[in-house]
Amino acid sequence: MRPLTAAPLTAEAFAPFGDLLEATGDFRLINAGLCRRHHDRARLDFGPEGRAGISIFQAEPRALPYRFDLIERHPEGSQAFIPMSEHPFLVIVAPDPQAEPRAFLTNGAQGINLHRGTWHGVLTPLSGPGIFAVVDRIGPTPNLEEYRYSQPWTVLAP
Repeated sequence: MRPLTAAPLTAEAFAPFGDLLEATGDFRLINAGLCRRHHDRARLDFGPEGRAGISIFQAEPRALPYRFDLIERHPEGSQAFIPMSEHPFLVIVAPDPQAEPRAFLTNGAQGINLHRGTWHGVLTPLSGPGIFAVVDRIGPTPNLEEYRYSQPWTVLAP
């Protein structure tokens, strides 16, 4: 077993891989002062031939410790995962397939936007219903590369 210990998801720790989506920090009031707008939280990138699409994913819940051997990336565009319920999920990222991956736990009120080309694990909700709005590239060219580790990793709880 190759162990990884999951860490809390923070904007600083996640910055090399993508953007943290959460309602914290600077905001401006809109809607007659009844709504806080946390403006422009992610760098969306769909390449020259792509466009933004919104899909709904429903993933089976997993549990920690979590064993994995597959990561993937989307070379043609960014990919944002926005949970549609307040449940934590596991985020696995790596600078490249030869580097040690990193594991993060969301707090249940965070989403993520993976930068174009970021290696990442599959969608891993830690409880049901596992429903996410996903904003990613829709286009005419392939946008998925997968890599399987020769030995699996196991993500442990913090």
